[in-house]
Amino acid sequence: MSAPSRTIRLDPPATAMLWPGVGLAHRALRVPEVALGSGELLVEVELATVCGSDLHTVSGRRPGPAPMVLGHETVGRVAHLGPGPAPVDVRGRSVAPGDRVAVGIYAACGHCPACRRGLPQKCAHLFKYGHAPGESLHGGYASHLHVRAGTPLAVVPEDLPAGVAAAIGCAAATAVAAVAAGTTGLGDLTGRRATVCGAGLLGLLATAMLAERGASVTVIDPDASRRAAAPAMGAAAALDATAEPPEAEVYLELSGAAAAARAAPRRTAVGGVVVLAGTVSPGAPLDWEAQDVVRRLLTVRGVHNYTPAHLAEAAAWSAEATARRPLADLFGVAHPLADLDQALEEAACGAAVRVGVVPHA
Repeated sequence: MSAPSRTIRLDPPATAMLWPGVGLAHRALRVPEVALGSGELLVEVELATVCGSDLHTVSGRRPGPAPMVLGHETVGRVAHLGPGPAPVDVRGRSVAPGDRVAVGIYAACGHCPACRRGLPQKCAHLFKYGHAPGESLHGGYASHLHVRAGTPLAVVPEDLPAGVAAAIGCAAATAVAAVAAGTTGLGDLTGRRATVCGAGLLGLLATAMLAERGASVTVIDPDASRRAAAPAMGAAAALDATAEPPEAEVYLELSGAAAAARAAPRRTAVGGVVVLAGTVSPGAPLDWEAQDVVRRLLTVRGVHNYTPAHLAEAAAWSAEATARRPLADLFGVAHPLADLDQALEEAACGAAVRVGVVPHA
């Protein structure tokens, strides 16, 4: 017997931008109806932001199935719920139509060995938004997002800037996970040295999180405009990629630059922690000596995506930090959905730390 579903007919139809493959322009896709299963919901997208992984996909650097609808950093409003009990957000609140939600980047089954171990981001049946093949509403570059059961959601305040809200579901939650991996067990961070490699949105948010806990943060990035944004996020220093930072007790590699990952042991103090979170594609073999890790008593941790608890912390932190830091200034012009290719080009040129796409301009 098939699971119950609720068919939602949309008038006018939902619109999504379909990516046909590397080197090809996006084309509009019309979706007149959506069948919502138990625990699912349809979110009317307010804003989707362009993440670096989207740029890697469209350029061919990161393999991706085509056609598909890209985009996974999304904030929107719940329009419809599927049958059955209402989903619960990461802070235990039942989600209702009209709620403004930041949508997590994946859906997990909750029952496989990885989920039972507390690693839902490595679920055996993982579904990732903006990475799923087919002509469907499973990416943020659309007027509506079909949200599956098992997706972590965070209800966000009405006055939270849209860019900041959208980033909760990817950059902010991943920054929380990276900072947690680098600082667990350190206690008070006051005066402790940290190095953050990469002044993209992930690195800048991690910088703010570390600085607010008292760490002295050095940011490394080759882009002068991004380095210029680091002091407002609490960085004590912002260096070009050719410069050597002081030895750090916490070393976060968030840029994906192979050189930054290879330099980690010599840049990390004895007993320090190295977190590798920026490199998710092949092509960056490490040439460390085993003794570099052994003799220096280093801890090396990999971070990929996040858990619902990280999303909950990211939502709470983002709502509070906007009063202390100019987070909204990290987000540039939002382009209409039909101009997605232009938005992607602008993001690739580094015109802003994050570029947005607005379906309902």
